[in-house]
Amino acid sequence: MMTAVVLQARLDSTRLPGKALLPLGGKPLVLQVMEALKGIGADRYVLACPEDCAGAFGPWAEQAGFDLVAGSKEDVLNRYGVAVRRFGIDRLIRATGDNPFVFVDAANTLNQEALSREADYAGYSGLPYGAGVESVAAEALLRAERDASLPAEREHVCPYIYTHPELFRLHRPLAPLVWQGPSLRISLDTPEDYRRAQVLFEALAAYGAERFQGAAIIAVYRRSGPLLAGELS
Repeated sequence: MMTAVVLQARLDSTRLPGKALLPLGGKPLVLQVMEALKGIGADRYVLACPEDCAGAFGPWAEQAGFDLVAGSKEDVLNRYGVAVRRFGIDRLIRATGDNPFVFVDAANTLNQEALSREADYAGYSGLPYGAGVESVAAEALLRAERDASLPAEREHVCPYIYTHPELFRLHRPLAPLVWQGPSLRISLDTPEDYRRAQVLFEALAAYGAERFQGAAIIAVYRRSGPLLAGELS
């Protein structure tokens, strides 16, 4: 079985323009995300981006050991379909380019749960915003690519799957307690998110915490409350 991490990223964010290439810890954000995702057990790692971003992302993908797939800007679901067909992927772990603090340990556990349950789709609830990934059977994703018609289903990739439980086997449990923190925000979508990410990145280094382990990220986030002004916990 071919398992792949497939990361979607773009440059034209309206609230935080060019965010994928903003510096975080001395590296572009997209490179930090890819380096984090290499901790997820997979046979292949793919960056799926719009065609007009391929030149900007290509060198960073090569540095991180990711293959590059370029496709439609708006139809992100089709980008994933292209990756599945090109590399013969059987199961993919979907990740997004604005989550540098992804919980790698939670992602590995989730994917193992999905495999053991033969789930077409798996995703934890209760994680901090920006901590999670989705595990998807390639066959289910290709069916969604064929049948999904709403713009939101094409842009966000998985809604067609998890809103059709009559068609797909779903696994959507509450995350284990060690990874729960639904009031915490660690994604990058706004200038305030970027400022918070810079503070959190430095705090993790200062505490000597493992940046890709969920419990460590949550603990440092909560310890650093005064510095992370605007946090919701």
